[in-house]
Amino acid sequence: MKRRAILRTSGVVGLSLSAPGVVGTARGQATIEPLGQVPITGAAEAVAGDDGETAYVAATTGFATVDVSDPAEPTLLAVERDVQLEGETMTEILDVSVDGGLLVIAGPANRRSSVAGFRCYDVSDPENPDPVGEHRTGYHIHNCYLVDELLYVVENAEETNRLAIFDVGGDEITQVGYWSLLEHEPGWRDVHWLARYIHDVYVQDGIAYLPCWNAGTYLLDVSEPTEPAYISHVQDTTLEAERAIDSWREAAYGLPGNDHYAAVDDTGDLLAVGREAWATGGAEPDRPGGIDLYDVSDAADPVHQGSIDAPRADDESNGGGMWTTAHNFELRDGRLYSSWYRAGVKIHDVSDPAAPELLAEWRNAEETGFWTARVLEPGETFIASSTEAIPNTSLEGALYTFPAEPDGRSETDGSSPIPGFTGLAGLVSGGVALEWLRRRGNVQD
Repeated sequence: MKRRAILRTSGVVGLSLSAPGVVGTARGQATIEPLGQVPITGAAEAVAGDDGETAYVAATTGFATVDVSDPAEPTLLAVERDVQLEGETMTEILDVSVDGGLLVIAGPANRRSSVAGFRCYDVSDPENPDPVGEHRTGYHIHNCYLVDELLYVVENAEETNRLAIFDVGGDEITQVGYWSLLEHEPGWRDVHWLARYIHDVYVQDGIAYLPCWNAGTYLLDVSEPTEPAYISHVQDTTLEAERAIDSWREAAYGLPGNDHYAAVDDTGDLLAVGREAWATGGAEPDRPGGIDLYDVSDAADPVHQGSIDAPRADDESNGGGMWTTAHNFELRDGRLYSSWYRAGVKIHDVSDPAAPELLAEWRNAEETGFWTARVLEPGETFIASSTEAIPNTSLEGALYTFPAEPDGRSETDGSSPIPGFTGLAGLVSGGVALEWLRRRGNVQD
């Protein structure tokens, strides 16, 4: 079976797995403990409201709003289940996005026969979400991002990999623009659609950050949403290498590549790209993926700075359930707040992105598998959602609150051991998203 070569290039195509900045041992970092938690069945993505007092959680069959004004006692305000879109029940709602008093939920997250699209809610009173609009897309929506009444939606199919942009601020929802990976670089049509999947989108200051799995993470100028324009991208494999892979499963599950989530810090100068991957039994690197850091102060010329690697597990396969992998995260004020499924949540100092430093972590692998980490109150608290959907586990769906800064130093890693982990200390990123497991029933070799 042919494998991709690990590339080491510079300029627009940044480095992803180079040695500088790789974090090693967790010994000596400070500890954090949860401030509070509230159970939410089906919890997936969570986001914080602008008020710093409310969290919104995708819950697979609906969504929840949570009062987190007292982080020690988060309280459910509303739980909406059996959400209807044009009279049909939405399923697999794994993503939510909020901006001001407007909330959007989207689904299904993966290709299936259920109704597909998104619903908008007025959440100016989060205890009483009020539906204010809906749109049926005809294609599944894995992730979306809302800012300034524009909704950015990822659209994927065998013949389509696009970013669609909708105006959701008026009486009618209308699509105003799109950008197509396959129009930009038609050669990617030769690669299995899951290996070029546009997984997520993040937008800040007129730039959209679009992780397109093995095609890399693209930076787009969306200051004019009717005409998105390519700026640059980072990538650690090539189209030629992808064409040489015999198995789509190896392409979708194994490193290098697997650009899953991307976001920038509040200045827009530092980009983090999270990579989800499993060990496939092939050539190196045969391990969970990581988080790579790039200087994007010049958006046209991203430069790789450092990487955060993963702790190892006895079973790193996609079906093992021993996921120690980075998922979603947030950069804020020189800190990276990240979720790592059963490896817990972590805080890194990334003020020097060439040498990211683990400051604190918390994990309870027997009960939690964290989906995301989001800042609630800068310098004070962050939230993290735990999902029970990891296969071969018995975990709890919940929303947790944590202090945003560590409270002291310890001589060891300050957290409970994860069953099945090897003795290698360190940081982990990568793994595989739930969507790949679900897609296996929808595609053929």
